[in-house]
Order: sequence, then C-alpha cells, then structure tokens
Amino acid sequence: VSKQILEQVLRELQPLCTAEQQFIEKFFQLHQDAADLQVLEVSARTMSSPVPLASPSSSLLQALEGTAGPEEPMTQLLSEIFSCLEPELRGFLDVCNKVHPLGCLQVLVTLNDSIFEMWGSSSALPSSFLNTVLGNTLLLAKSSFNKYIGTLCQEVEEAKMPSKMKGGILPSVRHFEEFVTFSEEVFRTARRRGELDKAHLRLLSSVFSSINSLPAANLKVNTDMVMMENFHHIHCFLCQKEIHCLEGKKREAKQRYSEHLEKYVITYLGQPLEKLNHFFEGVKARVAQGVKEEEVSFQLAYSKQELRKVIEKYPGKEVKRALETLYRKIHKYLSPEENLLPVVWRAMEQEFIRQYQEFEDLIQRCYAGSGIVMDFTMEDLLSYFNSITHSN
Repeated sequence: VSKQILEQVLRELQPLCTAEQQFIEKFFQLHQDAADLQVLEVSARTMSSPVPLASPSSSLLQALEGTAGPEEPMTQLLSEIFSCLEPELRGFLDVCNKVHPLGCLQVLVTLNDSIFEMWGSSSALPSSFLNTVLGNTLLLAKSSFNKYIGTLCQEVEEAKMPSKMKGGILPSVRHFEEFVTFSEEVFRTARRRGELDKAHLRLLSSVFSSINSLPAANLKVNTDMVMMENFHHIHCFLCQKEIHCLEGKKREAKQRYSEHLEKYVITYLGQPLEKLNHFFEGVKARVAQGVKEEEVSFQLAYSKQELRKVIEKYPGKEVKRALETLYRKIHKYLSPEENLLPVVWRAMEQEFIRQYQEFEDLIQRCYAGSGIVMDFTMEDLLSYFNSITHSN
C-alpha cells in the first residue's frame, strides 16, 4: 500500500513542479538576460509595497532580487512554494519504516525508478529543486535500509544457539532466505540493485559467521553435521535464485558443505572400528618415524599377537551391527528436509572401503607371511552396506 501511495505522489509531483516552473519562467521572465532581470528587481520591490495584494516572503524576494546566494532564482522560488514537500516525504518514510521493517526497501526502489523516469522523460524540465528533494529523500531511504541491514546482521551474529538444539536449519539461514525472497520480488523490475547486492553480501557474510561459531556453542549434536546441512541448504537455495553477486558465496557454501561432510564421515567412521583405527594409526606413525615396515611387528605394542587381539574384537557380525547402529543414529539426527541421508551414507561406505583397503595393505606390508586377515572380506563389507540401505 505504501509503495502505491508513494508512486501516486511522485506521479503527480513531477507535472505539478514542471507546470509551476514553466509558469514562473514565463511570468517572471527568468529566461531573459541580466538587463531584463533588473526589471524583475523593480517588480519585486513594488510587490513589497505597504498594501500588497499578496505579500511574498523574504526568501521569495531574495530570489527575485538576486540575493539568494549560490542557488538559482528558480530553485529558490520552488523551494519556497513547496517548502513542506521534503519534510512531508521524510515523515512518510518514517511511517513506512514503522509499518513494515522492509518498508524502506520498497521506498528505495520506487524513488530510484521515479528519478530514472524523470531523467528519461522528454517532457520533464530540468529542475534542480525537485532533483534535490528526491535525491535527499533517496539518501534517507538508503540510510534507513542500511541501518536495518546493519541491525539484522548484528542480530544474526550475536544470536545464541539453544544448548538443546538437535540440528536442522538455523534460524539465521531461514531469515536470510526470507529476506532474499522478499527483496528479490520487490526488486524484480527495478532499474538498479546496487544497494540490494551489497545487502545480500553483507547479510550472507554474517550468516556464514554465525554458522562458523557453532563449534563454540557446545551443542549436544555433532557440529560438523549441522554445518554440513546448513551450507548445503544455502548452496541449494542460491542455485535456485541465481543471484549474480552471490556466485562467489555459492561456491564457498559448496566447498564448506563438502569439507564438513568429510569431517562428519571421518568422525563417525572412527567409531565402528575405533580400536583398529587406533592400532594402524600407530603403525603408520612408526613407519613415518623411520622404522622399517618389516620390523614394525617386532615392536611390543604392534606385534602380531597385539594385532590379532585387536582384529578379534571386530568379527563380521559385530561390524554389521555397529554399522546398523550408526545408520540409525545418523537417520535420527539428520534433517529430513535436506535429504542428505543417502549422500552421507554413500560417503561413509566409500570411506569405510578406503580404510579397509588401507588396513589390508598395511597388514601385507608390515605383517607379510603372518597369515593374519580381518574377520570380514570386502564382499562382506559391501553386503553389509547394501543390506542396511535396502532394509531402511
């Protein structure tokens, strides 16, 4: 409603100012040369006689007498006639901001478009007065909009995460989506969007900061999982909107999503074969320190007997049961709307296979001829994952 009112006011304002300017130019002959303007000076003084029909104000006389300062007489005259215009427009902006938090955004678009239309109109006379008034109002609208965005960014960055949060999409991401959806609709036919692009970048940077602060929030859920989901959500949203100024942020969101997916998978995969992982990490550390591969088994903590003890803790049935438990846990905490369960589970399968192959390779290199093998084969492992996937 406020947008329609402002559009109507501006539509009626330009021809009114133009008509008034044409009248003043014709009546006072302001287009004449300096010699003719001396006649105007006499006329102005005559108008201020003891019994005038309509006594002009001092600023009007100053404009006609040429003592108004650096402003042109025309501008000074129009400023006097329409003296209430700028205060009224400022008051209207204040009302818009109170009625709707993003009222300043609609006003910004309307003013921008109106000024462009005025400049492009062949019927519009050049009026520094009207340009100045609308320019000042536009600056005020930009200031209000930037102030709103600054407050929004501060709220996003300072928002505290609830300690009992179970994951899912963060409120700051939701707010960003709502802002972008609303603002893009408002700017759909706008001729300029520089202020909006700056706001998008500024707000999304604050959202990224809020996501990055999650590890310090001491959440009861895995923070890599929450960060993975939120960066994935932002990337998908930006793919749908195709906003040019956010292309860099879109690529960054995809990269961050991939990073936290990898961290999430590795963190959780350490659990099903935790002791086996720990044992072989020690083996790799000894080799890195200079111990020959064929001599690792002579180290007391990494002897063949110790390796057999660790392997015995992971029979095939126990590994499958551990994977089933892991799947249920992931399913419980992942947000259904993101539908990342298949993606995460596939990544876990690939990482598990990679680890299995690494363990087998270390056994062959460091425990050659020992006959030591894990209780489950690669085929068994693939069947575990396949069974779990299709039974859920």
